[in-house]
Amino acid sequence: MAVVLLAALGLWHLVTGWTPSRDEYPVQGIVVTAANGKPVWSRLGATGVDFAYLTAVEGAQTRDNQFEANLEGVKQAGIRYGALHHFDICRLASDQAMLFITSVPRDPAALPPAVQLDFTENCTSRPNRALILSELATFLNLIEAHSGSPAILLLTPEFEKEYQVSSAIDRTVWLERNWMLPDYSARPWVMWTANSARRVDGIDGPVRWAVVRK
Repeated sequence: MAVVLLAALGLWHLVTGWTPSRDEYPVQGIVVTAANGKPVWSRLGATGVDFAYLTAVEGAQTRDNQFEANLEGVKQAGIRYGALHHFDICRLASDQAMLFITSVPRDPAALPPAVQLDFTENCTSRPNRALILSELATFLNLIEAHSGSPAILLLTPEFEKEYQVSSAIDRTVWLERNWMLPDYSARPWVMWTANSARRVDGIDGPVRWAVVRK
C-alpha cells in the first residue's frame, strides 16, 4: 500500500508540476479566475510567471469578481497581463462587448485581449456556423476598437471542430491540450495551454499554464 501511495504522490507531483521546456518556450504564463482566490502576485513573478491572462467577463452578464484586484496586483508585480473574455454563444455579441468594454480599462501596455470559445452547460443551443462567425466578427470589432489591438482566439477542440473558426477569422490562435502539442486548428498556433492542472506557489488551486511559441 505504501508503494502505491508513493507512486500516486509521485505521479501527482509530475502532473501538477510539469511545464514545457524553457529552452523551447522561453515565455510562459497563467490564466487566472476568481476560483484561484487571491494570488500573491509578487511571489508569482519570482517563480517563472512571465505573463497572466485575467478572466474579466463571462458572457453578457457576469464579471469575474476578482478581476479588479488581480489587475491591481499584477500591475504592482510588474507582470505582463491581458484580459480574457469567455464568449457565450447564447448571448448577443453586442451585449457581451459592452460588458467587456465597461469592465476592462483601456491600457496600451496590456497584452491583446483573449476570447475563449467553448461550450458550457448553461448554453445548450448550437447556432449555425454563419451566425456564430457573424456574431464573433461583431464582438471582435467592438472590443478591438476599445483595446487597440487584435484579439487572440482561445479555441477549444470541441468548439473548433463544430465551427472551424480558425479557417474563417484571421486572428492569432491559442489552443489547448494537456501535455501534448495541439494540432486541431487550420492555422499554426501562437499560444498553447500545456497543463491545465498546474500548481504554482502563491495561488490557490490548479491554473492553466500557457506558453508562447517563438
